[in-house]
Amino acid sequence: MSVIIKPVISEKANYLTDLRGAYSFLVDTRANKIQIKNAVEQAYGVKVADVRTMIYAPKVSSKYTKKGLQVGKTNKLKKAVVSLAEGEVIDIFAAI
Repeated sequence: MSVIIKPVISEKANYLTDLRGAYSFLVDTRANKIQIKNAVEQAYGVKVADVRTMIYAPKVSSKYTKKGLQVGKTNKLKKAVVSLAEGEVIDIFAAI
């Protein structure tokens, strides 16, 4: 099971990185905080101080068509905000 799916790059995530040294990642929905901490430490070679997680519910959408009501939904997402130890930095754009 690959725990880290991808880093989140947005205005709010960049603001948290500059302000608090916290990085955001999309992670597997079944992963717990200990697994996320170990995965980030192994992948980037840094010391993790704190992990906060949040689960986003799937979004349901419906529309009327000639064939009737079509209902669909997105997948459930889990996001982790990882705070690093003092003086640690992750260069997310190094792999690009």
